[in-house]
Amino acid sequence: MKKLGRFFLRFLLVGLLLTAASFFLLAFYYRDNFLVNTWINGVYCTGKTVEEVNQELSADAEAPVIRIAGTEQVWTLDLAQADYHADYSEPLKTFIRRQNPFLWVQNVVLHTDHTLLPEAKLDEDKLKGLIGELEPVKRQQDRVKRIALYFSEEAGWQLENGLTDRLDTEALFDRILESVADGSYEVSLSEDGCLYDMPPSAWETACLKLWDKIDAFQQCGIVYDMGDRMIPLKGAIAGSFLALDEAGIPALDENGELSVDEKRVGEFIAGLADEYDTYGKDIAFQSTRGDTVLVPGNGTYGTTIDQEAEFAYLTEALKRDSQEVHIPSYVRQGVVRGKNDIGSTYIEVDMTEQKMYYYEDGSLILSTDVVTGNTGRRMGTPEGVNYVYDKQQNRVLRGRGYATPVKYWMPVKGAIGIHDASWRSEFGGEIYKTNGSHGCVNTPLEVMRELYDKAEIGTPVVIFY
Repeated sequence: MKKLGRFFLRFLLVGLLLTAASFFLLAFYYRDNFLVNTWINGVYCTGKTVEEVNQELSADAEAPVIRIAGTEQVWTLDLAQADYHADYSEPLKTFIRRQNPFLWVQNVVLHTDHTLLPEAKLDEDKLKGLIGELEPVKRQQDRVKRIALYFSEEAGWQLENGLTDRLDTEALFDRILESVADGSYEVSLSEDGCLYDMPPSAWETACLKLWDKIDAFQQCGIVYDMGDRMIPLKGAIAGSFLALDEAGIPALDENGELSVDEKRVGEFIAGLADEYDTYGKDIAFQSTRGDTVLVPGNGTYGTTIDQEAEFAYLTEALKRDSQEVHIPSYVRQGVVRGKNDIGSTYIEVDMTEQKMYYYEDGSLILSTDVVTGNTGRRMGTPEGVNYVYDKQQNRVLRGRGYATPVKYWMPVKGAIGIHDASWRSEFGGEIYKTNGSHGCVNTPLEVMRELYDKAEIGTPVVIFY
């Protein structure tokens, strides 16, 4: 038994010595190699050297794409075009130095996964070239280093400020390298110190103060209600009203306030009148027969803006910074405001077809044959856009050599009107050429009775060939 005990003790000692020797041999081995069960960036590193792991990690690393965020847009820069490659040598050496080779046993049962950032190697000259091709950098090169005011027909007075938010390309270059180093791959021009402002001169400071006044003036709250559309006087319209100095920029008066150029205000009002006045102008009219007829502008109907009243209103409203919707004053006004002031309720007299139509809210209500003025005796009914200015019943129409009683009378221009003609048995055709009226529109009695009931005083009457 004593011999067996001594044998067992010797066996145990030998085993412990072998185990200790193995432990220390592996600890010595792991001084320059990665511990068992070590993973870095998804690569199995157990027993490998720094060079071996670096080769694997570098082969799998893709060149990053840098996102460069401006205030309203984002640009990208692909570092592959700057010959980017990843080098993990130094991070891996640091990792090796920090691992405890005597804790390799612990790693046998514990799985360790680590993430390392590489050292970026790239061609800095190529990187600077790529930065030079970025849109914000190119745009920066075109920006003048000054302040200027200019007028745009679309937007009014604009400020070109070349002093603010200038791009520091050297700072952008440094921020890109930093973003690669920290693995963010993102740069914000505003938050990362890539933008700077230049100090304004005394004249530029005064120009900025002038711009504040111009900008406020161009936010004009006056809106012209023209019936068929609203015309805000913001931007270019308001800006066009400003008086200019010798340099061609808005001038300040003795009180340091902007001045209104009354001539320009008058031109704006005249432009509105030219666009919206219909009285005395030829009118393009879509006829029932299908074509567009140019009706001569010699009728009694139409719209005329009161330019004098509007000039007085607008010059005063601009000075008090009015905020309101304004309906223009009129010398005369159609039943509908807008470019088409005839509207959708009207009487149409087609003298070529010898037809009369009554439309109400766009729907055809009445259609009839008529007889208009005798063209053979030079008594043709005059063309033009007129309106029903009166309505009478049982009236005797008198003229040179005649006195004719009618039941329904609707005058539209002087002694010219629409009435029944019970003495006629036929209407339409070419009767008007030899046996037409003295200028009025003769209408069948039963139709005239209905038209009289429906048409109101003020209803437009469009007469044409």
